[in-house]
Amino acid sequence: MAQIPSSFSMRPATEDDLQTLVGLFNDYWHALTGIVKFSLDQFQSIFSVPGFDLDNSMIVILSPEEEIIASGLVMDLGNPPIHPSFFGCVHPDFEGQGLGQYLLTWGAQRASQAIDRCPKNARVSLYIQTSPSHEPSVKLLDKAGLQPIRYSWIMMTELNGSPPKPAWPENIHIRTFKGLDELEIVLKVTDEAFADHWGHVDRSGDPERIKRFRHQVENDADFDPGLWFLAMDGDEVAGVALCSSTLGTDPTIGEVDTLGVRRPWRRQGLGLALLHHSFGEFHRRSYKGVALGVDTQNLSGATHLYQKAGMEATREFVVYEQELRPGDELSKQE
Repeated sequence: MAQIPSSFSMRPATEDDLQTLVGLFNDYWHALTGIVKFSLDQFQSIFSVPGFDLDNSMIVILSPEEEIIASGLVMDLGNPPIHPSFFGCVHPDFEGQGLGQYLLTWGAQRASQAIDRCPKNARVSLYIQTSPSHEPSVKLLDKAGLQPIRYSWIMMTELNGSPPKPAWPENIHIRTFKGLDELEIVLKVTDEAFADHWGHVDRSGDPERIKRFRHQVENDADFDPGLWFLAMDGDEVAGVALCSSTLGTDPTIGEVDTLGVRRPWRRQGLGLALLHHSFGEFHRRSYKGVALGVDTQNLSGATHLYQKAGMEATREFVVYEQELRPGDELSKQE
């Protein structure tokens, strides 16, 4: 087991810690991206999602003065959980004292609990995302021997003028999300749309996914059904643009959180039309800009689509991987 450096102590996180942890993680996220990402409500929603065990999945490190100065979190709710994710941060005043190494070791040990819930011959590995420009994180991960395996961008566009009007393919009409009864079809459509994307894992047999999705929507204080757009071909959902009213906590920047088109409707300009429609709605609401996240090596060519729409990369992220068990890779790779 990993050992905490002397003079520090560790314990499981509790709900009473969340206010302090919001500040700690926001400071770290701001150092990575320039964005303040989390509100207390969002933290409470994340940690009350069905199946999440706060006591077993998140720790805090305390200074000699009993102040929370670092934290680590493992998320492995997917079924099968072949690629658990680790998130960790150390307050800048306490960097260089071995706390990051402790968190990383703890994260791998905790993530290994997912192995027994995976198919017998499946490869299991831990994913850790950071910014390649955040030197302390990169130095820690490189020293630990972890390998960078994938890069992604935050892309943005400014809404200085009216965006282009969407050019809809024949027979397509657009409407907004009608209510929670449509969550299941939205989840099904996004699953199908992202089946060709790197890292996709078939979790159609996970009965808890819809419960987690519903929890996410019902507990999102900023959720706006008027920003969830469904492209319809008759009664069939051909594609979706699921947008958020803020990027992090910035109310002037909207986010296209999910943009997906199902296979039969691809290469007809539907993705670009959904993007332009989203831009138009944010412009109508007087937003200054729109952002989204994308895999830089996206297998469907999404980066070219976003560049065509006038979006530019503003931040870069990198995913590091630590193998927990060798075996057959079940996620989409090519």
